[in-house]
Amino acid sequence: MTQAALTIPVQSELAEAVFRESGENVNLCYQCSKCAAGCPVSYAMDYTPVQVIHAIRLGLEDLIFGSKTMWLCASCETCTTRCPQEIDIARVMDAVKIIALRRGVRPAVPRVASFYKAALANIRSFGRMFELGTIMYLKLRTLDLFKDAGLGIKMFRKGKLKLFPSFTGARTTRRIFRRVKKLEKESTGT
Repeated sequence: MTQAALTIPVQSELAEAVFRESGENVNLCYQCSKCAAGCPVSYAMDYTPVQVIHAIRLGLEDLIFGSKTMWLCASCETCTTRCPQEIDIARVMDAVKIIALRRGVRPAVPRVASFYKAALANIRSFGRMFELGTIMYLKLRTLDLFKDAGLGIKMFRKGKLKLFPSFTGARTTRRIFRRVKKLEKESTGT
């Protein structure tokens, strides 16, 4: 074997950042496309999961951070279970979102980011998902107040939306959020 064959390819800074955030080495991907073939939401994405992984490897930050793919990822982990290299692609997508938000990158699909914030605020407040509260918070954030109102009424009539939240586990959940925030501060050194 030649000396050139023994050298390890240089990783992009983005691939290194993804590895630090997620523990996943995107350089293991050999572009088999099994992740893309199994992805149930790839039809709505601008780049398939395999293309995103390749772009991360190449360090194409503008392409990645401008992409809708990471925001549309359903985190169903179909891609992860199909990967012959055992790369947790769903975790990579989460890592890219975290990196983008830390860098102040505006989400390519703002409504999805708003939904995540609404859901987390809801869980932090009530200890579990309170759907009506999440919907109200989301509608206030997006100022899209009456879209889907008819669907909401139908769900309420069928008993799918509760008027009042359950506070079961709220204390425990708040402790978890505080602990995570403390760990995040410790890991970033702030």
